[in-house]
Amino acid sequence: MRHKSLRLVGLILCAFLLGLSHPGLAGSEAGFRCLFEKNDLGGWDGDARLWSITDGVVTGRTTAEDSLQANTFLIWRGGMVDDFELRLSYRIRGGNSGVQYRSQDRGKWSVGGYQADLEAGQRYSGILYEERGRGILAERGQKTVVDDTGSVQVLGSVGDSDELQAAIRPEGWNDYVIVARGNHLIHKINGRVTIDVRDDQPEKRSRSGILALQLHAGPPMQVQFKNLRLKRLKLETEKKIVLVAGPPSHAPGAHEFNAGVQLLHRSLRDQPGVLSAYYLNGWPSDPSAFDNADAIVFYMDGGAHHPVIEGDHLGILASLMKKGVGLACLHYALEVPIEKGGQEFLQWIGGYYETGSSTNPNWVAEIKELPAHPITRGVQPFKIRDEWYFNIHFRPAPEGVTPILVATPSDEVRQGRTSWPRGPHPQIVAASGREEVLAWAVERPDGGRSFGFTGGHDHVNWGNEDFRKLVLNALVWTAAGTVPEGGVQSVLTRQDLTSNLDSKPGSK
Repeated sequence: MRHKSLRLVGLILCAFLLGLSHPGLAGSEAGFRCLFEKNDLGGWDGDARLWSITDGVVTGRTTAEDSLQANTFLIWRGGMVDDFELRLSYRIRGGNSGVQYRSQDRGKWSVGGYQADLEAGQRYSGILYEERGRGILAERGQKTVVDDTGSVQVLGSVGDSDELQAAIRPEGWNDYVIVARGNHLIHKINGRVTIDVRDDQPEKRSRSGILALQLHAGPPMQVQFKNLRLKRLKLETEKKIVLVAGPPSHAPGAHEFNAGVQLLHRSLRDQPGVLSAYYLNGWPSDPSAFDNADAIVFYMDGGAHHPVIEGDHLGILASLMKKGVGLACLHYALEVPIEKGGQEFLQWIGGYYETGSSTNPNWVAEIKELPAHPITRGVQPFKIRDEWYFNIHFRPAPEGVTPILVATPSDEVRQGRTSWPRGPHPQIVAASGREEVLAWAVERPDGGRSFGFTGGHDHVNWGNEDFRKLVLNALVWTAAGTVPEGGVQSVLTRQDLTSNLDSKPGSK
């Protein structure tokens, strides 16, 4: 039978929304987000032969005709998970299944990584198994530590395995809870802890990855899931940076937001004390995307169609700003209409690109000096061509704004021959010889930090070590992390720089 990719659309509601949750549960649901909303399971995909919506729940089923030679998965495409609590209900008839978390997509609906196991049999439900990896990391009832060599050490017990199994309802609905916080992992079934694991093997453990539901190879079976809801947990030992890229725009090599965000994510990957996540092609569909963020970074087209000003997004950001979450806007993401977003950006980030007043010429900015600031650690003066915006609309004074990059445009640049709209702007031309602020930092009264950066038009510039390091430093600083004395170290190959570029007219 023909295989095809599936974007499931069906009918399901979280139990607490339907009023079907256990008595007293609703009060404990604060902060949880449904992963299956109403009629739309958008963001989940798998093999259409095997996954469907049946009686309002997600159903995975194999038959003698549609049997499996290898495990397959229904994968959540909404985002990655790091520290979280996941609650769901399941029932299974025959065979084995599980919930993958912090896992890796191996392609063709194949997944590897941590698995909260469940089965129709008597042994595996509740254990921690690493699919396509280290195997069983804790049997049911065990408290274990995986040491730095990968050896599993049993430290104690969280309960008797047979008693825990007796609390599981065969072919009935069971409640599963998965808690992942740092390298500490806990599973619960029907309110009872089944495993408690600390994974101390740095090169093998996973801090973030995808969620997925398993359908196991072997004899015919059926597994069903409902009421999946996720709560992201604040990271205890790291600062989380959420990078958001806008949809493709401009010619090849310019406004490569998706590639740029993935490049920054890759460059932050080995930075101690930092964990980054990214979303591509616009405002995240994942409703929990910003729930445990220490800083949010927007790199996207702005103006009248800026994703930040659409729908209720300004309200969402206002709530996050009040909590002290950091905010960084790169290049075009700095432009918002004065009547919608302008006042918010003045308050949150200290300034913004004002249409008709600010300007966007393509010119060589020579950064001759750098201030003493964590953002400039390890950065040397540099000179580079980009579409550097200037004449930014700042707060009065500009109050609370610390210039990070300043340069002086030539009179020819001020004439606006490469700017939009074309032609000289009297106010800009009259400021001949004035230094212009091209990047700045803000420490907000709410305790949060913000960073504005007008460069980033030309993707090739991320290959400049000082240009890149300054932005990486700024992202760590904006998240209230510690910037190393020599700045954030990263090495990019040419392949790194040309990876993930958008397919645009004229692309090679």
